[in-house]
Amino acid sequence: MPATTPFGPLHFQLVLLRRMADHNPDLVEDARRELGVSVAEMREANKKWQAMIRSPRARAAASRYRSVLGAPESVVARKVGDLECEAWLWPLALWPTLRFEVLLAPTGAVWNEWLVRAPGAAPPPLRTLDDLTPWSCTVDEAARAFAPVRPLEGSAPTRWGLAFTAPDARGARHACVAEFSWGLLQRTAVDAEPAS
Repeated sequence: MPATTPFGPLHFQLVLLRRMADHNPDLVEDARRELGVSVAEMREANKKWQAMIRSPRARAAASRYRSVLGAPESVVARKVGDLECEAWLWPLALWPTLRFEVLLAPTGAVWNEWLVRAPGAAPPPLRTLDDLTPWSCTVDEAARAFAPVRPLEGSAPTRWGLAFTAPDARGARHACVAEFSWGLLQRTAVDAEPAS
């Protein structure tokens, strides 16, 4: 990616993939090829993104997303507790049934940034452990499907975890920990012994 190339949606998807590569290198490799970029271009996009967010002259997060992704496809009012917030949503070519969501506080500060299901897109059927495959669902979808869940702190700012119990194909319930990057499921660790 030459220095003169504007950082745009393609490069942002490479940034998302870079974090996901820690868990699913094969899926990331397929996605990188689908986008038609090299490993070096992916590294360069991540390097440029890190420089953008760490620069002493860095833009506020909300304006940085607008400059990289353009105007949001949609802006949705969202209530968080007693606060009225805004969710900005952008499509990304790699995940057509998802949207990248930036949740803004009433002050304009970014509270959250992750992938969510696109409005009107059908969520995946999540009934058993077999349904929890990499990239199959978002944090919210897993939390609803296997409630109650316990949120877990992730190993990096763009990572989340959920602890819950879920049935296997025979109906036996197991303790699970699901790990997410940018809101998308990456892997699930399952206790081999059924939960009591």
